[in-house]
Amino acid sequence: MVRGIRGATTVSDNNAEEMITATYELLEKMIYDNKISASNVAQVLISVTKDIDAVFPAAALRKFEDWSYVPVMCMQEIPVPGSLEKCIRVMMTVNTDTDQDQIEHIYLKNATVLRPDLNIK
Repeated sequence: MVRGIRGATTVSDNNAEEMITATYELLEKMIYDNKISASNVAQVLISVTKDIDAVFPAAALRKFEDWSYVPVMCMQEIPVPGSLEKCIRVMMTVNTDTDQDQIEHIYLKNATVLRPDLNIK
C-alpha cells in the first residue's frame, strides 16, 4: 500500500545551516517513528515558505545512508496571508503495510500548530 507521511518544522532565521539541521531532525524522526527504509520510498517533496530560501532543504536527506537514489524535490509553499512563517514541510510517499491511522505524522517546533490533532500523543 502506498501512504503519505507528513511532517513540518520551523526555523528562526533564513540560515542555511539552521535549515539543514531542522530538516534533518524532522526527517530523522519521520524515518525512525515510521520504520522507513529508503528502498520503500517513492519520493520526498519538501516545501518552504517564501521567507526562507538560503538553501535547498533536500540536502539534509542526502546525509542519510542509503538515501542517495530517493527522488526528492523542493518547492515554495503557497504564500497564504497569516500562514505559519519560516516553515519547512515534508511529504514522504512510501510503500508500507502500516494502516493509515497508524502512520506517525511529525510536527516539530512552531509547526505543531498546523495539526494539533496529530500531536496529542
